[in-house]
Amino acid sequence: MSGDSEPRDPSRREVLVAGAALAALGTSAHAETLGGKLPWAPGAASPPTPLDTSVWHYFTAAEASAVEALVDRLIPADPQTPGGKDAGCAHFIDGQLAGPFGSAEGLYRQGPFEHGTPQQGPQEEATPAQLYRAALQALDAYVQAHFAGKSYAALGAADQDAVLTGLEHGTIALQGADGKQFFELLLQNTMEGFFADPLYGGNRDMVGWKMVGFPGARYDYRDYVEQHNRKLDLQPLSILSRI
Repeated sequence: MSGDSEPRDPSRREVLVAGAALAALGTSAHAETLGGKLPWAPGAASPPTPLDTSVWHYFTAAEASAVEALVDRLIPADPQTPGGKDAGCAHFIDGQLAGPFGSAEGLYRQGPFEHGTPQQGPQEEATPAQLYRAALQALDAYVQAHFAGKSYAALGAADQDAVLTGLEHGTIALQGADGKQFFELLLQNTMEGFFADPLYGGNRDMVGWKMVGFPGARYDYRDYVEQHNRKLDLQPLSILSRI
């Protein structure tokens, strides 16, 4: 109070708040003064479980073959960097479709479902996993009908690019699926797989990060903040701290 002339104890508020909290919780705690160390142990974090890329989690073998061919044309290899297939983009997409993203977990799914504008985001009743399955089945039927019974993966690079261009521009009509919508989703997911942390199945050996010079999930960059316009040449680290 303003009329109280008693010297204020600077720790009084902390003591009262802590006491009230402990009383409410019905527990006790012991304070610790930290000095010369961090308040956690190295390796104590709980990172996500790395995706097992030795198996397919959502795609069938035929679907996986088509998606590997598709991502390899969206991100073709060059002398410096592997393409989408060898970078693991198909495995990244497979893992995502088998998880919360594929089932649209957390999104409102009760309808009504109307075709919206591009700015409104997804407006479909189908989940991403369902969209992929329907589009891949329709794409396989289209390719077989127009390329002498071949699968997409069996086409030459020029024909593969022609099919992708048709999907992108909406000039290829897929039975029971929106080819343009599928292309846009596939392209977005392929880019995500090329630059995501490797534990999610893509960006194998951190090829995407190395290509753009991104040093990865390091603890901090305080030693480099003032080093303007200087190439750092830092080897990238993943969430699991593996070079």
